[in-house]
Amino acid sequence: MKVTNEAAQLAHEDRFGQRGRLFRAPARVNLIGEHTDYTGGLVMPMAIDFHTVAVISPREDERLMFYSENYEQETFIEIPSLEGGRRGHWSDYPAGVAWSLRKEGVEFGGFNMTLAGDVPLGAGLSSSASIEVAVAMAIQAMADEHLPLEKLATLCRRAENEYVGAKSGIMDQFVVAGAVAHRAMMLDTRSLKFDLLPLPGDVRVVIANSMVKHAVATGEYGNRRDEVEAGQAVLQQERGIALLRDATLADLEACREKMTPESFARCRHIITENARVLQARETLLADDMNRFGELMVEAHKSFRDDFAASCEEVDTLVSIALRQPGCVGARITGGGFGGCTVNVVNVSAAEEFVSAVRREYAQATGIEADCFVCEPADGALALAEKGGAA
Repeated sequence: MKVTNEAAQLAHEDRFGQRGRLFRAPARVNLIGEHTDYTGGLVMPMAIDFHTVAVISPREDERLMFYSENYEQETFIEIPSLEGGRRGHWSDYPAGVAWSLRKEGVEFGGFNMTLAGDVPLGAGLSSSASIEVAVAMAIQAMADEHLPLEKLATLCRRAENEYVGAKSGIMDQFVVAGAVAHRAMMLDTRSLKFDLLPLPGDVRVVIANSMVKHAVATGEYGNRRDEVEAGQAVLQQERGIALLRDATLADLEACREKMTPESFARCRHIITENARVLQARETLLADDMNRFGELMVEAHKSFRDDFAASCEEVDTLVSIALRQPGCVGARITGGGFGGCTVNVVNVSAAEEFVSAVRREYAQATGIEADCFVCEPADGALALAEKGGAA
């Protein structure tokens, strides 16, 4: 069920007996450019019409009170206790943002906050960044601060990396905060420069949820990043390369014997993926969606084989999608090990595509997939500017 401003505001009033200021931050889907952002690479995400809503009102003490409509739980932390770090609880995400903002010198007192959202959890659509950015927007407003996009995204990323302990890059927080409706964003995660690129009006982005959940703060996601960073360290030592972003396949091949086979394969995925993002930009500018779809398929194969971060159910979803009429391209999106596929489909075929994918996936796996037809949405800053978030 879609979360509404009115319902979130009513929940806040029922819980805390006061109206609050309300902020919204979307989810995101990444069209192409996976696991490139923590080595300074290129990505191409867009915001989508799922949201986290944060409603905030001030307190007279130094207590940060968080209530989650989704979990139907209330918890609190005292401002001085933020330095104690994570507690292994859903509240680590909003508490981590509060910690990160205070560490940056943003001063605020206690508050009550209600969080409500409709972003599917563990699906690779960045529910965590949606929470972080909504919370950051709310706290900065209460503190009468107006952080620029780059700073806002960086502070939210720090909360996830250093407080929550998830080894994510900057992409999620940046696009969730800074996206613009009707555009995909090609982001250079090293310089934080970006292009806003049009998606043709005759295609739709369809997200198919495998219903296999992942948790990025633990397990294989962190292992993959460790393998990437080990390979990057070899390239730095042997070739004088600052970031994997700067390496070529020739550089990587020259260092093959100095790194594990796993690190070699992970780095090969990232080097080739950066090249695919650049090609994808050119295809959108040329309105060549057939080539864009081919790049998506190449990206999925690389993610599956070199990065070894897909799973049987997601691979099945991709195979089913690619044999449907009107499907331009399909691949896994998000951190991997489950979650969603992103599919580009001709608008005239989108409805039948959803029906066929759901039917055939259920026949193949016994799992009922959730499917969503999406268009690029505004990020949190644009929503606030248009009066829809505050």
